[in-house]
Amino acid sequence: MRPFYLIAIFLFATQALASPAAPADEMERLLAEKGLLARIDHVRQTATEKASELVFTALGFMGVPYRRGGNTSETGFDCSGFVKAMYEQTVGLILPRRAEQQAASTQKIERSELQPGDLVFFNTMRRAFSHVGIYVGEGKFIHSPKPGAEVRVEDMGVSYWNRRFDGARRVQAPPGTP
Repeated sequence: MRPFYLIAIFLFATQALASPAAPADEMERLLAEKGLLARIDHVRQTATEKASELVFTALGFMGVPYRRGGNTSETGFDCSGFVKAMYEQTVGLILPRRAEQQAASTQKIERSELQPGDLVFFNTMRRAFSHVGIYVGEGKFIHSPKPGAEVRVEDMGVSYWNRRFDGARRVQAPPGTP
């Protein structure tokens, strides 16, 4: 993902230096001449594919039972073990084990910026970031909720989750990762 940030910085710098009257198609022409449009599209497509793969994989684990401290489909999952396993299996990134550690190691984003594959955090135990799930789109997330339950998709708009929403985070690839 790092190349994406370099491209974004370049785009921002180019826009800042461009005259205010420069039409958008001139910007596109400049980017096309430099070969950056193709690279931006490739990075966007790769990120979208990874997020789709992550969500698709996570949905395949629906019905796996909750287990405190669990981090495999054989033993069951707790919330952070589920998130950690999905990212490791699908994206190849190793996240910390606990929900609050996952929040601390990821980039804060606004709720309005949520995209499939982002992490959503909730205060379910009277402490910040005590529960985590993976955003799947359209206001829904997948998670391993509690003892006696199974991995499932829920609506963040339901009053229980809406009242407890603690924030959204985006997982970033470490520097040097393609």
